[in-house]
Amino acid sequence: MSPPTARATEGPVFVARLAGTGVFDPVGDPVGRVADVVILLRAKAAPRAVGLVVEVTRKRRVFVPLSRVTSIKPGAVISTGLVNLRRFRRRPSETLAFGELLDRTVRLAPDGELVVIEDVAIEQQRSRDWLVTQLFVHTQVGRGLRRRRHNQRVVPITDVRNLADLDGNQPATALLSSIEGLRPADVAEVLQELPPQRRLAVATQLRDDRLADVLEELGEEARVAIIRGLGAQRAADVLDLMQPDDAADLLNQLPEGAASALLELMEPEEAQDVRRLILYDEHSAGGLMTTEAVILPPEATVAAALAAARRSDLPPALATIFFVVRPPSETPTGRLLGVVHLQRALAEPPHRPLGELLDPDIETVTPDDEIGTLTRVLATYNLTALPVLDEEDRLLGVVSVDDVLDHLLPQDWREADEEETDTAMTRSAHG
Repeated sequence: MSPPTARATEGPVFVARLAGTGVFDPVGDPVGRVADVVILLRAKAAPRAVGLVVEVTRKRRVFVPLSRVTSIKPGAVISTGLVNLRRFRRRPSETLAFGELLDRTVRLAPDGELVVIEDVAIEQQRSRDWLVTQLFVHTQVGRGLRRRRHNQRVVPITDVRNLADLDGNQPATALLSSIEGLRPADVAEVLQELPPQRRLAVATQLRDDRLADVLEELGEEARVAIIRGLGAQRAADVLDLMQPDDAADLLNQLPEGAASALLELMEPEEAQDVRRLILYDEHSAGGLMTTEAVILPPEATVAAALAAARRSDLPPALATIFFVVRPPSETPTGRLLGVVHLQRALAEPPHRPLGELLDPDIETVTPDDEIGTLTRVLATYNLTALPVLDEEDRLLGVVSVDDVLDHLLPQDWREADEEETDTAMTRSAHG
């Protein structure tokens, strides 16, 4: 049995089928796509749906009150066209239907049968309020890989005993599917809107490499909570996969004993880089630099440099410049000879050695230079990255422009509301 598809507003609308549906204004121009439904769970009344989370331009998620929705049809949500582009921020009293309710295990009256929520139906009442009226659920039989769905059915919301109880072990199958194709920064935004317990539950179900990328984009408080909520060995495995400077920043936010224990569990080579970075002030070039730049000897060819620049884990700011050094090529390297810019390399034959293409006049900084100095040098010379040298001109690491921007912005810039709006609109209908 399958749940009904979303249809016109005179009947129930199942939110899992609503996710991804286009939102349009009255004349048919696209506004965005539905990402979630905001619900208020109430102790003595049916849960109330108060609005849609709609993904608009540049992956921004905004709130659209259901009072602004005139109809919901298969494949289309029609709104009044008034949209506040301030980024959506979930309030503590709110629950995200898609992000938090799907896959939740609840008990049914009268016998306490355990079922798993597969979909949630909302329905408009005569009062114009939208209430949760039904759940599409299934029971599970067996364990582990043998677990399977059984007895799928629709049940009235009045049969559910504990909808508000959040199990820390709740799976996130539906949510993980919805964020699979998103960039790490967009996944971080989705996680940021979840309550801490649910955020940790979802994060633990991400692959290690995916979680490493997402942690680099999360705010300080959220990523510290996640890394502390993982088992020690898994936390170390994830730190191994992070950019060394981001891993160092994260460890600096942990108690000294916890940070030392994780460093011991990390791969020795990765831990060595992180230990060096931890020693520097976080607002200095040493604290901001990474050891993951493209660093090559002078005899390396243009083809080798371009191949290194294609690495999927290399930030774009570091892929535009190749640092040519005397051996060794691992930081701290031998003496820096110069750099080769990507634009120059693209114009040369693949077999040509980088040593013949050097720009020896690249600006450099020391590990103790402060962020103001870095900003001025990057801006003055239109650079995307700066080499950090010791007193013997050995390359210690590279500071990228995106890391400088991260530290120039307010500490909570990822969580802060944005003021940009199209049309002023209150959120009074938001509960």
